[in-house]
Amino acid sequence: MRADLAIIAEWIKPESSILDLGCGDGTLLKYLRNEQRVRGIGLEIDEHNIESCLGNNLNIIQSDLNNGLQDYFSDNSFDYVIMSQTLQATIHPEKLIEEMLRVGKEGIVTFPNMAHWKGRMQLALGGHMPVTKSLPNRWYDTPNIHLCTVNDFEIFCHEHGIRILERTFVDHTHSRSSLMMKLFPNLFSEIALYRFCRSD
Repeated sequence: MRADLAIIAEWIKPESSILDLGCGDGTLLKYLRNEQRVRGIGLEIDEHNIESCLGNNLNIIQSDLNNGLQDYFSDNSFDYVIMSQTLQATIHPEKLIEEMLRVGKEGIVTFPNMAHWKGRMQLALGGHMPVTKSLPNRWYDTPNIHLCTVNDFEIFCHEHGIRILERTFVDHTHSRSSLMMKLFPNLFSEIALYRFCRSD
């Protein structure tokens, strides 16, 4: 299991219910079901990934996240709604986050931090869009259409009445926060992980 998924798994309480948006081959769903007795459903668009999920007896719905969640789930259907490394590839990320908190008590997202110092250096000195291990595509073939930074996401949460419950910052190998990442996450973290809920 990817290291970022392992971090997410630590945030999930046993025997809870989850919705995994863009669940890929179902690795996280399978782990949480087997190890923590979690009840889960995945949303995925890729047919190959759906076949993998079905092969592992996972509950899966084929759907494009850009169409939203209103056709499938009522309010407060899940304890957690997870979206790992997918937020930046959605057409309307703000609407999807709102939907996450409509159908779930808590949301969890991970995304590449565009303000990491290597990306800043490539843009400032090289004069081109960054290509890094956490952002490996060039500007013309990237699936990412709404890139953001740690600061951008935290400002978004503040402006939309979202309370951040936990956050973790990692490098491209998903090694845990170093001192520099903890002190200056917007500059030194390559990937950000957040757990959040509605402010009361």
